[in-house]
Amino acid sequence: MKKENYKIALDVMGGDFAPINEIQGAIEANENIQSNIDLEITFVGKEQKILSALRQFETHKLNYNILNANEVITMSDDPTTAFKKKKDSSLYKGVEMHANGYVDAFVSAGNTGAMLSISTLLLGRLKGVSRPTIASFFPTEKDQPTLVLDVGANIDCKPKFLFEFAVMGSIYASNILGLENPKVGLLNIGEEDSKGTEVILDTHKMLKNSNLNFIGNIEGRDILQGTADVVVCDGFTGNIILKFAESFVGFLRSNIKAFAKKSVFNSLAVMPVVPIMKKIFNQFDYQAQGGVPLLGVNGNVIIGHGKSTPLAIRNMIFRGMDLIKTDINNKIELALNPDYVTENNKVK
Repeated sequence: MKKENYKIALDVMGGDFAPINEIQGAIEANENIQSNIDLEITFVGKEQKILSALRQFETHKLNYNILNANEVITMSDDPTTAFKKKKDSSLYKGVEMHANGYVDAFVSAGNTGAMLSISTLLLGRLKGVSRPTIASFFPTEKDQPTLVLDVGANIDCKPKFLFEFAVMGSIYASNILGLENPKVGLLNIGEEDSKGTEVILDTHKMLKNSNLNFIGNIEGRDILQGTADVVVCDGFTGNIILKFAESFVGFLRSNIKAFAKKSVFNSLAVMPVVPIMKKIFNQFDYQAQGGVPLLGVNGNVIIGHGKSTPLAIRNMIFRGMDLIKTDINNKIELALNPDYVTENNKVK
């Protein structure tokens, strides 16, 4: 069996529970890889804190390096200021390491805005990409999730941006989910072609004239129904949907507990459905997805939740490996050539 080699830089200072969760997540990732995979992790952060954390675990099977970074970009730091004034931070030095070709991917549960700006500035954009985008999977009624993008990188979007998101999303869904020709839907306030803002109307025309498998406008209710494999929207709308979905599980859990506490009868009535509800809730659990890709930058970047657990960190590393293995960036560049809209080529 051919050996696969992956070199990944991990920001161990970015999450809320750094560096313990990051290091434990890396160890779990290493323990769950196949025998033909050689995974090398570079921990980026304050060296003494990293060494102290490593002493708490069994690490003799872990192939790792340490890159010292004395500063930390916090969640409250302004992205532009962080880029200019915190060049000795774990986030900056991790992206820089990737930009210089020392690692194949960079993973962080740090400041999303800083990740976006620093990655774009240091790695650059892929040829044909106007704006990088953040994509996230949502569970559906079907056997496979729906990819929604953008979910927070771009508040205001031009039709060209949204079209590019559709191309990148289609490629990502095809490679990660194994879909032959992903169905692309444009999020709107109605299914009719005539509805929506000027930006949406112009985007609709571009998508309709492309060789993507565009199924037209879809509404918010269609996301969880799995009507489309890829849902395109601006980052303002997408981020609201994402945060609402993240809160939905907590809302249901809270209400079920409150119902059960009202009486012994209620508690007994709830017990049989608890295992089923857990399975449903797990589909909304960010830990299973781990992190989301920053598509459109000239590199492989995975962004995670600030509260990432070791399980989430582990899966973030796996998502980074997916990006490397599938060579998605090259496929995006090939798809976004000037003649893409008119040439009879499918995105794969």
